[in-house]
Amino acid sequence: MNALTGHELDLARAQAQAAVRQLRQSIGALDDKSLDLILREARSHYAWTDQPVPREMLELIYEITATGPTSMNSCPARFVFVTSQAGKARVAKSLKPKNVEKMMAAPVTAIIAYDTEFWRELPFLFPHEDRRPHFDGKPDHAEETAFRNSTLQGAYFMIAARALGLDVGAMSGFSNAIIDDEFFSGTTLKSNFLCNLGYADETALFHKLPRFAFDKVCDFA
Repeated sequence: MNALTGHELDLARAQAQAAVRQLRQSIGALDDKSLDLILREARSHYAWTDQPVPREMLELIYEITATGPTSMNSCPARFVFVTSQAGKARVAKSLKPKNVEKMMAAPVTAIIAYDTEFWRELPFLFPHEDRRPHFDGKPDHAEETAFRNSTLQGAYFMIAARALGLDVGAMSGFSNAIIDDEFFSGTTLKSNFLCNLGYADETALFHKLPRFAFDKVCDFA
């Protein structure tokens, strides 16, 4: 671990606080069209054009995703970008039949996974205090933390992709056990969910389904 101390720590904190203040002053909030793009009018897509997604775009999506907050900055998510026909065939083994065509047509299928031993990297990610004893020898707690936070990172990933002009279609209709056997055998990684990525063919869309009103699902305490 190599945590900042003394004057260096004070300086780093001051710089971080100033950066947040400056960002708030320059932006404040996203406009309605931006909110529409990433959430309000965004859709889950199931049909795709053949326009490719370059590696540089995937690297940028990850860069943005990685900045999102996780517990103790644990960053347990791991990403496999499946783009080859051979890789797609391996993914297809895990899918329910209705999902195969959706996945095969997408330029990229991302496997959002998590490392059950993410905590071994905490000296790098969370250097100012050794939090490894919170997880060492506690596999259930480690897995719960990894799953929860990789799910958060998967959501950041989808929003980042949409913000950059891509379309996404998350999928849970697959066998995690088969994906894990195909891609993560002999490792400490496990799959969370799949996400198709590319430029959608919107002609496959139907009307947007209802959402609950605030008073139906929200309360105060």
